Amino acid sequence: MRRTDRSFGTWIMGLVAVTLLLWGPPVQTADAEEKSFQMKIQSLYPRGDLSMELLKVFAESAEKRSNGRLKIKVFAEPEIIPGDQLFGATKQGVVDMLHGMGGMWSGIVGVGNVEFNLPLAYRIDEEATFEGKARAVRDFIMNKGLADILREEYAKHGLYFLDIHTYGPVPFVLSTKPAETCADLAGMKIKADGINRTYHAKVGMHGAEVSPTEAYMALKLGTVDLAEWDVSAVTGLKWHEVAPYWIRGMECDHTTGHILVNAKKWAKLPADLKAVLKDAALDYWHATVAGYKKELEAVGKLVQEGTVKEIMLDDACREQYAKGAYEIWDDLSAQDAASARAIKLIRAWRGAQ
Repeated sequence: MRRTDRSFGTWIMGLVAVTLLLWGPPVQTADAEEKSFQMKIQSLYPRGDLSMELLKVFAESAEKRSNGRLKIKVFAEPEIIPGDQLFGATKQGVVDMLHGMGGMWSGIVGVGNVEFNLPLAYRIDEEATFEGKARAVRDFIMNKGLADILREEYAKHGLYFLDIHTYGPVPFVLSTKPAETCADLAGMKIKADGINRTYHAKVGMHGAEVSPTEAYMALKLGTVDLAEWDVSAVTGLKWHEVAPYWIRGMECDHTTGHILVNAKKWAKLPADLKAVLKDAALDYWHATVAGYKKELEAVGKLVQEGTVKEIMLDDACREQYAKGAYEIWDDLSAQDAASARAIKLIRAWRGAQ
């Protein structure tokens, strides 16, 4: 009887050992949930651009919220890859995330021209404050259906649309010469991006493709007469040193960019770290709202000092810009089904023609 008990006990111990080998110890799942992740994000923009510099908030928030399990290393353009290759590099997993704007990829994702600075779409006249305008724009994009369209379109290219951030007023236009009317602008050359080149052409300007790192010298040498960016053109890139005239009247109050994540790498993140990444992106949104407000206030002081000369376009020129803007809305709606859906949402939201 004792021999039989020992044999049975040996058999049970062997069975347990085999089971542990096949399935692993029950604590393995908990260990997997505690796995650390390191990710790389590259901005479309160079150092000195405010939205790029503020990405440290995104990275610090992710690390803090995850108790150190999610670490994000931030790069500026072109520290890993040139900006015009960033979309493809993120899709292929060369970088895990990109920070940029839809207009840059509009040749691939047509709705990008609507997402980034559809002319006059995000001018919120009924809101008095910078923060109020920002809240209105975010609520519309994230909660009224536009983000759903964007997620669908970027998913087709292996990218997850994480969240948005603001660049404040765009186009932020600096000129080497004073200009108050469309007649003043006609024939001038402007460094502009994406659909904004078409927008400025509506008032007789000629668009030029110039990288932000080359714009200062292009303005200084007269290769271009004007250049557009966001307020970082003054506070970070110092273009006002060679182009001191701030031309206003055609800009949106808030223009947004995005963070896109490689879809395969997003899928591998555990649910709690996906939540961390979303929360960190929201923290980054608030940082850009606060940051751009502060920078606009700094530019206001330069205006008071006379270092930057603020010029509001006259009524007739603003009306010409508006006419051109709505022509662009119609053209984009006709070119792309996703753009048509997005612009329909914007028209309903803004009560626009």
